[in-house]
Amino acid sequence: MKKILMIGTGGTIASKQTEVGLTPGLTAEDVLAYIPAVEKVCQVETVQVMSIDSTNMTPDHWKNIVNTIEENYDNYDGFVVCHGTDTLAYTAAALSYMIQNSAKPIVVTGSQKPISKDVTDAKTNLLDSFIYAADDASQNVSIVFDGKVICGTRAKKDRAKSYNAFSSINFPYLAVIQDGVIVRYIPEVPVRGIPNFYYDMSDKVTLLKLYPGMNPKVLSYLFENYDIIVIESFGVGGMPEALMETFYTEMEKWKDTDKLAVMTTQVANEGSNMTVYEVGRQVKQDFHMIEAYDMTLEATMTKLMWLRGMNYSNKRLREAFYTEINRDILFRKK
Repeated sequence: MKKILMIGTGGTIASKQTEVGLTPGLTAEDVLAYIPAVEKVCQVETVQVMSIDSTNMTPDHWKNIVNTIEENYDNYDGFVVCHGTDTLAYTAAALSYMIQNSAKPIVVTGSQKPISKDVTDAKTNLLDSFIYAADDASQNVSIVFDGKVICGTRAKKDRAKSYNAFSSINFPYLAVIQDGVIVRYIPEVPVRGIPNFYYDMSDKVTLLKLYPGMNPKVLSYLFENYDIIVIESFGVGGMPEALMETFYTEMEKWKDTDKLAVMTTQVANEGSNMTVYEVGRQVKQDFHMIEAYDMTLEATMTKLMWLRGMNYSNKRLREAFYTEINRDILFRKK
């Protein structure tokens, strides 16, 4: 029987109702007690690394999770991380970059309702996660939620209350779990070698979400204070005319430094392609801009945090950004 380590971080799944609202209050061991059926699936041990609402999740918390997995890696066959749903997709993406080449599964899960409620999705999600983590073919970082298995770099929370809270963006579900049975859509290529663990995540990456009528002065502030600006543009990606002059001024001003602008899109599905319209083609051509293409925003942000944390030059960072990790990018027209 497989031996799985359950890592508690808080979140809705472990929350209790208080006078001020739902607050994480159950330990990992408390949560586990609600699914006695797990005894037929695998042997589980628990550790509580934090107890927070996932709104408060930071890269320092990610490092804590990674350190827990690294310290226990040789002692377990897999890992299940219980997490709040609000930033779960960011954490799964971050773990995909901070723990690479893992032959052992690292499953991230949570729920929309606390496990202590009479009506909840928590028990199913957690039991499914152990079923998936205990399977011989499972590996690397993934999310198990609402009977679906999503690659760790491909998830997005697109429903605030419904049980089917997460979708897989621009990539098929890896598998579904029906009545305790895993139905795999995409066969896994067995991981070879040893896992790699990383801890340096840069805080010099930021996000600019464009909206009609934006004051161009915000560009100057962001270029001054950050190394990498991810621009979440409209449609397939481009720069509004009202921002163009300031953007060109800033790109010229910082061209001999390690500052970068990276283009992505506010549209969840089908990705960016700056060459389609004039508002994107010229900017991409003039500055050879990095473009996220089919990557999720969550994967784009955390990958850039990881890459900048590696202190790569812009040329090396550009090459590494377009290198596929845990199925994060398919379309790579550099």
